[in-house]
Amino acid sequence: MSGGVAYICLTCGVQQTTRQSVPERCPICEDERQYVRQGGQAWTTLERLAAQGHHVEVRELEPGLTGVGADPAVGIGQRGLLVRTPAGNFLWDCFGYIDAKGVEAIRAVGGLAGIAFSHPHFYGTMVEWSLAFDGCPIWIPSDDRMWVQRESPAIVEWRGTREVLPGITLVQTGGHFDGSAVLHWAAGAEGRGALLVGDTITVVPDVRAVSFMRSYPNLIPLPAEEIRRIVAAVRPYAFERIYGGWWDRVTRSDGKGAVERSARRYLKWIGANADLD
Repeated sequence: MSGGVAYICLTCGVQQTTRQSVPERCPICEDERQYVRQGGQAWTTLERLAAQGHHVEVRELEPGLTGVGADPAVGIGQRGLLVRTPAGNFLWDCFGYIDAKGVEAIRAVGGLAGIAFSHPHFYGTMVEWSLAFDGCPIWIPSDDRMWVQRESPAIVEWRGTREVLPGITLVQTGGHFDGSAVLHWAAGAEGRGALLVGDTITVVPDVRAVSFMRSYPNLIPLPAEEIRRIVAAVRPYAFERIYGGWWDRVTRSDGKGAVERSARRYLKWIGANADLD
């Protein structure tokens, strides 16, 4: 890159603004929802990651849905989800790497019409992905605009709900971050609907359940009113399946029931009324 380097935080995998010198701090990791690694802040670059053998991995997950991630994992280790539709393809969540083969794999199935995210920890190399596809829109909730670490003219702010392509709807739920969101894919799960959630509604190791937190690494819970607000935000949408932020975190059936049951369990154990209404 001319004029400097866009460094990537080793801990969260979010790329910073291009600069001449190594950044001193990562504001995302200094927030209470994340953490600065033991031993202090550290950085890498796309070139270093490539030299270490990183590459983009692409997996078909179901008709119309492709997983896209880094192997070996970068930062938190999440993968993105490429939703393919007749009106265009949309990338949900990003990660801290990009390479020519990954770009070509997505170009081969129609490219990108836009990118959006569950929350700022998953911004990754979003600007690089946008640039690779003619500056496609990067949808950022207005409430999370402050967490953008690398600016781009492709950034489009949104709030509430937004149908970005036919059958692809962004839903702001709040919770983990003020702008935390999910993506509803109406055609997912053979037409029964799928919810792509990242860490907004995280699919736990027992994939029959989900959970909700202000901070996952620091184990900070959310208050009852936030749980009820998240559930209320997704209730209008039909979804059988839930895709979490990692390869193996998928609730394959009864997704809506899993959210409701898990929310009631959560409310019970923080000592709140388990009524969701």
